Amino acid sequence: MTAALRVLVVDDAAAVTALHTRFVQAHPQCEVVGIAASGPEAVAAIRALTPDLVLLDVHLPGFSGIDVLRAIRADAGVAQPEIIAVTAARDIETVRDARVMGARHYLVKPFSADELHARIDEVIAGRATGDPGASLDQQAVDAAMRPALRRPLPKGLSPETLEIVRGALRQTGAASAGEVADAVGLSRVSCRRYLEYIADDGGATRSLDYSTAGRPRTRYRPVE
Repeated sequence: MTAALRVLVVDDAAAVTALHTRFVQAHPQCEVVGIAASGPEAVAAIRALTPDLVLLDVHLPGFSGIDVLRAIRADAGVAQPEIIAVTAARDIETVRDARVMGARHYLVKPFSADELHARIDEVIAGRATGDPGASLDQQAVDAAMRPALRRPLPKGLSPETLEIVRGALRQTGAASAGEVADAVGLSRVSCRRYLEYIADDGGATRSLDYSTAGRPRTRYRPVE
């Protein structure tokens, strides 16, 4: 039986770290061996835990994920992990810097568990064949930079919280704004704004629930 892929999750937002950890743990061939919330913590954890894969947020306190990569790649005494670079920004320079530092995979927040699992499967396949795969080529960089179908976030909404709401909706399968708000610790009004954005962007459908007393409630169902 193939040994589980040992994964370190790095993000400075605790809620995002928890969500990404759940995504990783849902993959049958992975185990989370640690988390880190800053650049210095990430370098220390990589050296101490020798993970096979690091899910590395680019924007970190202390110093950036790109600087984490520089420090690790320059240290011949460290077992070199595979890297999935993660950021909320579509910054071509960031993608190119990550590529130069040997990050072969890239995800833009918010992403789904399925999207992460696809990258993990690529890492596992590369390890099995002894070929970790080509670095990000220009086509991959262009794809990462291509404007997404998602509309720009309205003022007051953050990519990190959007990711958390999206993840909670996927876990419930279908829910009202109040139910998602209770699950993630947001106000109902704020949660409805995120859910409406997701629905308007094509990531969820709306339906009216007439089973409750009073006015019908809007329920949101994720689009797979």
